[in-house]
Amino acid sequence: MSREERAPGVLPPNPELLAPAGSPAGALAAFEAGADAIYAGLAKFNARERGENFTPERMAQIIEYAHKLGRKVYLTLNTLVKESELPEVAETLALLEEMGPDALLVQDLGIIRMAREYFPKLVLHASTQMGFHNSAGLEVAEKLGVSRVVLERQMTLDEIAAVRKSTRLELEVFVHGALCVSLSGACLFSSYLGGYSGNRGKCKQPCRRRYFGKNGNGFFFSPQDLCTIELIPKLRALGIESLKIEGRLKQPDYVRQTVGAYRMLLDAPEEEFRGRLGEARNMLSRGCGRKWSLGFYTKESAGTLVSHDSLGAAGLLCGNVNELRENGFGFTTTKRLFLGDRLRVQPQSGDEGPALTVTKMFVEGKPARKALPGQQLVIPCDKPVASGGLVFKIGESFPDYTKELAALPPPREKLDLELKLSANRISIEVRNAPLARWEKELSLAAASSHPVTAETLEKEFAAADSKTFALGRFHCEIAGSYFFPAGELKAVRREFWNEVKQNLAPGSCFRDSAVGLEKFRRAYLELAPFRALPEHLRETVAVKPNGAEPGSRKAVRASNVYEISKLTTEAILPEFCPEGRLDSLRKAIRNARNAGIRRFRVTSLYALALLGESDGLEITASTPLPVCNSMAALELSRFGATRVMAHIELEKKDVEALRDHSVLPVELYRYGRPVLLVTRAGIPAEGEIRDARGNGFCIRYDRRDGLTRLYPQKVHSIPRLSGVYDYYDLQNAHWNSQETGTFNFESGWF
Repeated sequence: MSREERAPGVLPPNPELLAPAGSPAGALAAFEAGADAIYAGLAKFNARERGENFTPERMAQIIEYAHKLGRKVYLTLNTLVKESELPEVAETLALLEEMGPDALLVQDLGIIRMAREYFPKLVLHASTQMGFHNSAGLEVAEKLGVSRVVLERQMTLDEIAAVRKSTRLELEVFVHGALCVSLSGACLFSSYLGGYSGNRGKCKQPCRRRYFGKNGNGFFFSPQDLCTIELIPKLRALGIESLKIEGRLKQPDYVRQTVGAYRMLLDAPEEEFRGRLGEARNMLSRGCGRKWSLGFYTKESAGTLVSHDSLGAAGLLCGNVNELRENGFGFTTTKRLFLGDRLRVQPQSGDEGPALTVTKMFVEGKPARKALPGQQLVIPCDKPVASGGLVFKIGESFPDYTKELAALPPPREKLDLELKLSANRISIEVRNAPLARWEKELSLAAASSHPVTAETLEKEFAAADSKTFALGRFHCEIAGSYFFPAGELKAVRREFWNEVKQNLAPGSCFRDSAVGLEKFRRAYLELAPFRALPEHLRETVAVKPNGAEPGSRKAVRASNVYEISKLTTEAILPEFCPEGRLDSLRKAIRNARNAGIRRFRVTSLYALALLGESDGLEITASTPLPVCNSMAALELSRFGATRVMAHIELEKKDVEALRDHSVLPVELYRYGRPVLLVTRAGIPAEGEIRDARGNGFCIRYDRRDGLTRLYPQKVHSIPRLSGVYDYYDLQNAHWNSQETGTFNFESGWF
């Protein structure tokens, strides 16, 4: 039942339980444990590129297998893409449209535009990386054409309840697994330290490392894991459509245990729910994660989410490395270990350590299948292991599903059917294959009860007795209310599919995606990029309130009415505005416009809704709102944007490619200290810190918005690029700094 069809006050049924699938075996484990749906990705353009992921052939098999079970598959295309990658993205979208997933999970505005305009069969879900966190943002999401929004993970339950009342869009929230400390999509930390961008699926998790400050050292950015089993009744009452488990880098044993625990609680009768929490906790503990928390769902939990003395590693601590060998390491275990278990050896620094599956072990010098607490064992390993490293158990032995995967049949071609039913005739037209309309005469009686429905017909015709063809999209028109005996309906279905098998050759289906590819190619070639004349390129200088630095345009952060009143020429709207502060920000914008301010800098998509009718306004899409390609710029132009800042992670050639194709003028962040991460979590440190490699940073808490931001010690400074506007950020930097860097601009890492 859709949200539009629900009566006021009527709660939806059990929310969907959505599980991660980082591999085909993980997908089977999720379905076996009771997941209603999985989310998974191909090898490229997904936010977990470090995982095993799927080949196109295997993904098509899993989708068909899921649909046979009555489950769903959501495919992830949720990374940022560069201008040069747009043709490959178009081909990927065409491939995915042919696969027929239940939805596509996306982050990049350019991908959203391409999918909506050229591959309309794809249903779109907005990734949490898009940062939607208030009702204004959901207005924008609806205009983008998405059907579901995965909410920002740093919203409280009260804030979720407030936005739930404001939209008919489906809402999805995370309920279990590892948490990012930064606002989703706004983290540059890993990218800054070597080009491993979280926005490209390559995060190296520097938040899990140890850092050193004047008042001591610790794991200042490493949050506890999320576990919300006790919140299930509240989330159900809010009307959340989907509960999402994090973990596409996890093994199938984690997926099976975690999904099983949440499935048990979701299906438990109300009177038995509390009594089953203990059993669920025992199941979840075998998933080998970090200490549990309620994440950002309560202010109290957010305040204690990060503990500086808690090592960022996940798993059950089993001992310390006390022996290094040429091809292995030894330790005294404090836990039972078995062949097939997975271990990670974590350096004391918190840096990422090697992970391995135990295929051999030696206890007291002899081969063994298990080790008991207190025994010294040696594990063969060809990876470098740190002396004194902490040995964590991160997974248990599990079925590899080799036989089950081998038994999956090859994917079938999908036939899109249009069925019309009357009292005396049924006709079926195959919309995507060269097959004549099939018709059969009937004699159906009017239904006094239980009339045949479109859902019944779709379910019946999905039972295709063919190894080559399967039901694709189904459209049905029923001219009346009829009783269709089950036996007679089955006979009609068999007769139709026999006709298909006899008259349609394999490979005959038309591919609508080819049409979409050609439309995209033509539209891309016809783009009219903006050409900026040198004499028109004016700089913008972002300054602190009352700042007097020179610049043809002066921009100031505008979080409230007071700051707006101090503006010079341009207002920088906040990257995060919780629901409770929206009215205040609306008032501030209104006052600014009344005062004659016509330039606004949008750092998050929600702000586009607040600006409303933008006639006469100059609107710049600016960091941390990422713009990497011309399709994203084109989409922003729909909402009144008049300029875009090239995403700060881009290298020089990618900025030039964006400049040469964008319909909007492009701006470059040339100087300043960019925010590397921003969070609502209580960070147990402030001021200057450094990592074990000597990289310096600064932690600053802003009492005005309750957010903590991390800045690099080095000032970002890059040369002028012809044909683009300049942006200088002096909010946290001074001119002529001696310590500077160029981020990814000259490295080619992104």
